[in-house]
Amino acid sequence: MAAAAGGAPLLLRQLFDAATGTYTYLLAEVSSRQALIIDPVFERHDRDLALIQELGLVLVASLDTHAHADHVTGSWLLHQATGCAIGLAASAGAENVTLPLGQGDTVAFGGRHLQVRATPGHTAGCLTYVLDDHSAAFSGDALLVRGCGRCDFQQGNAHTLWASITEQIFTLPEACLLYPGHDYTGRSVTSVAEERAFNARLGGSASERDFVGHMQNLRLPHPHRIAEALPGNLRSGRPLHPEPAVSWAPLSRSYAGLPELTPAWVAAHAAALTLLDVRSAEEFEGPDGRIAGSLLLPLPELEARSVELPSDRPLVVVCHSGSRSALATQHLLRSGHQQVANLRGGLQRWGDEGYPLERSNP
Repeated sequence: MAAAAGGAPLLLRQLFDAATGTYTYLLAEVSSRQALIIDPVFERHDRDLALIQELGLVLVASLDTHAHADHVTGSWLLHQATGCAIGLAASAGAENVTLPLGQGDTVAFGGRHLQVRATPGHTAGCLTYVLDDHSAAFSGDALLVRGCGRCDFQQGNAHTLWASITEQIFTLPEACLLYPGHDYTGRSVTSVAEERAFNARLGGSASERDFVGHMQNLRLPHPHRIAEALPGNLRSGRPLHPEPAVSWAPLSRSYAGLPELTPAWVAAHAAALTLLDVRSAEEFEGPDGRIAGSLLLPLPELEARSVELPSDRPLVVVCHSGSRSALATQHLLRSGHQQVANLRGGLQRWGDEGYPLERSNP
């Protein structure tokens, strides 16, 4: 964990949803492994949960900076998966919030915490989360890189936003890094000093009158997902009519995006599966052994010989460590195979967990 954080006491991961230009932030204390996630996206739940699980983190809370108009939050899904709290401004009035927040509140994770600063103006319920040592702040849509959130719906008000930014964000130390809720041109982080100097809307010598005049003349189109996003976010992302999960197996997604199955489940259901071993023939017959009944089809031959694969049973792909089989799984998915998964950890983990391996006689 310490290495994953680069030797720092805190781990920070910035995740991106290209469809909406949304940044999601995962913040964890290394020593306790307790973590917070900020502004998760509903459609990116599998990715976010996989990263949390791969790093062995305990998710304390899923926090939103406001009730978004362009995407549905993933907070409810994370609450279902981990039991974490759901945090949002109390003034937003959303359902299913277990951690209603306001000015001056703190959200602890391990021995660290985020300070809550109310920064309305983009919406009436915008919050900025400030790290306890003031080295970083997560400003949502209140302050963006060289911009800020619009003020023309959801009780937005340009005068209010000016006060929020100048009194709650620009009063942080100049070296404080600011992590925005969105960006559409690849800008990922800024600082208080930069925005105070260069923000085109309210930096430099701009006055409140300049800022309000700018914001009142933006004439932006309405967010195209607002009719779906706002009601969804006022339920904290809980679906109105959850679709029952229908799957041939209890698949989990790795952070790389691959469907995986555990050795325990595969061992219990092996008779109903095709176990596809993509190692070389020498390895298949070698001292590492193989899973009884598995089908050998070396990875270099997979594309040319994929027509030989049985189509009446799901495929579980196997190699020594799970690396080559991951590549094979990707190829099979791209080729149209729907019921396919990688054996997590490969034969090495299979053997380590005590499941039998078949070996050729000397």
